[in-house]
Amino acid sequence: MKIKTYTARDMKAALRQVREEQGPDAVILSTRHLTGKVEVSVALEPEEVALPETADSWNAGTGMDDFAGVLARAAAPQAAPGMTMDPGLGSELRSMRQLLEAQVAQLAWNDLARRAPATVELLKEFTAMGVAGDLTAELLRELPTGISPDDAHRRTLAALTRRIRTTGDALLDHGGKVAFVGPTGVGKTTGIAKLAARWVMRHGTRDIALISLDNARFGAHEQLRVLGRLLGVECYSLEDPSGLDGLLSRLPQHRLVLIDTAGICPRDRQLDKDATALISTTRCSGVDLWLTLSASAQAGVIADAVQAFRACEPRALLLTKLDEAASLGGILSALAVSGLPLAYVAGGSRIPEDLAPARAHQLVARAVFLARSCDTSVGEELLVRRFGGVANGIR
Repeated sequence: MKIKTYTARDMKAALRQVREEQGPDAVILSTRHLTGKVEVSVALEPEEVALPETADSWNAGTGMDDFAGVLARAAAPQAAPGMTMDPGLGSELRSMRQLLEAQVAQLAWNDLARRAPATVELLKEFTAMGVAGDLTAELLRELPTGISPDDAHRRTLAALTRRIRTTGDALLDHGGKVAFVGPTGVGKTTGIAKLAARWVMRHGTRDIALISLDNARFGAHEQLRVLGRLLGVECYSLEDPSGLDGLLSRLPQHRLVLIDTAGICPRDRQLDKDATALISTTRCSGVDLWLTLSASAQAGVIADAVQAFRACEPRALLLTKLDEAASLGGILSALAVSGLPLAYVAGGSRIPEDLAPARAHQLVARAVFLARSCDTSVGEELLVRRFGGVANGIR
């Protein structure tokens, strides 16, 4: 590769020289600001830049480090003191950065495919499952060197399983006071119905109460009252959540109290304010907040909801609509990254049959089954976008 240096009064003039002589595909290697002028170094034959011949040289990081240095210098030049960056120039530099990033990602991916084909198959499977790319790469980095493909597959699934915390059946064994929060339409009320029915079957009707704080949804109070009548348990509704503490003080003998709340859109600007009010109302009453999410939601929606409802400081998660989910990678990723414990999973309309304590290994196994049964196709272009930037660190 040959290098030529251009000097001009400012960056715009220097790049104009580069374009006129080398065309729009010239690769900038470095820029330097001198007194009263700018110096730009350009590669004349970028197509001759090649991968190192051995995997060892890539493991040493030499090839990727060279490209990373080029990328950093070309993508983020600094204007000289007293100078302003031309908007058109900024657009051109962003385009060049994207081109360089794509080239580096493709080179790194090609090297990974050559030296570790079994790892590539794992990346394809986890992508088909819908597991987040950064989490997948992190799990694969934990693998020891020299293991067989089958062992790598088992170890990676086991590592994912270990990252998913569960609570067991503690709520229905010992009771508690729980208020369920979450987006609209995820099935909070139905989930409460299943939990209440299970409790009645196990402990009877004397020490359980249901409370509705949902003033937003039409008929929400009545829906919970109907459930209470069917189960033969006490049911209350409050128009003002501030009365919750007073109501709970009159129910000291109740071992299980399940509280329904109004659904909130994760993108609602009121969420933080509503969460603060709910926390102040429930904390003094010894009530835990549980987040309720639908397994059938898209991965991005699940991730946004977990992030948004962190303001509520949830203690656990109730997962609903498991039977409607085409992929479970989104919820697995959210659980593994957030550390939020999963308490129960619900799927189906039967009460109380379609509810069970969460088991991490069962959820991961179902995610694998769904990916294989749907025969999800994962193209190389997607894999390069996801893992090209981190491929050098994956065994």
